[in-house]
Amino acid sequence: MSRRPRAPQPADTTLGADEIRRLCEFLYRRTGMIFGESKRYYIERRVAERMAASGLRSFSAYFAHLELDSGEVERLINVFTVNETYFYREEHQLQCLSRALLPNIVQHRRPGDLVRIWSVPCSTGEEPYSIAIWLLENWPVVDAYHIEIVGSDIDTQALKEAQAGDYGVRSLSRLSPDVIERYFEPPRNEHRKIIQDLRESVKFTAANLIDPASVAAQGRFDIVFCRNVLIYFDDASRLLAVNNLYDSLHPGGYICLGHTESMSRISKRFELRRFEDAIIYQRPEGDRHG
Repeated sequence: MSRRPRAPQPADTTLGADEIRRLCEFLYRRTGMIFGESKRYYIERRVAERMAASGLRSFSAYFAHLELDSGEVERLINVFTVNETYFYREEHQLQCLSRALLPNIVQHRRPGDLVRIWSVPCSTGEEPYSIAIWLLENWPVVDAYHIEIVGSDIDTQALKEAQAGDYGVRSLSRLSPDVIERYFEPPRNEHRKIIQDLRESVKFTAANLIDPASVAAQGRFDIVFCRNVLIYFDDASRLLAVNNLYDSLHPGGYICLGHTESMSRISKRFELRRFEDAIIYQRPEGDRHG
């Protein structure tokens, strides 16, 4: 008489305090993001997801696997990143971009010159595409210059979604119907895809804000949008990220932070600029070192 095979035992995804600490330190060293015991449920859910996908049944086996597999490290980081975004988010900064920042930048440029704008982190692409659409709609001299828009993120899965440019109703909710008609393909299953010309106008790259080499590889920019990410860092990683961002700007270049963020609490290297539409931070014109 044959025995029934035993049902597989569920993986042990309840983490001890030491395991939580080890994982959070691991993530912190690679991303600068702070997690801890207070986010236990959030952490355990995401670790369980990756353990199941990796076919590993204990945290110790999974953590050992992380040390050997850089691809799994990337996938783990992807599930821990926060991708809350939509088109025309913090629209007042887009108004400032076309009314003040770009006119200030191009007053020292000739027609055809390169102007570089960086969106980091760009999540699933709504922000860099918003910049492109906003400029086409609201900056009359957009065609007079070579505008390069780069979107970067540490989340490689989000970057793939950004390149696909396919968005649902919530992402599009702030756009007017006529703008949607001009820049998106006809709807399919309540989703709209960015038209090909616009998808090709934005370049997407992987970047890690706390890695100087990763940031330096993106080159120098005239304007950086870095919104709502520094709140996830501690003081040390926040300062490191901000110093990297400072070095990524041309002298006189601007950086836009989220509305709850303040550069004055992080670094004194930037000058605070008050424009009609927004408060922006600037790398001093006279700082041409680095």
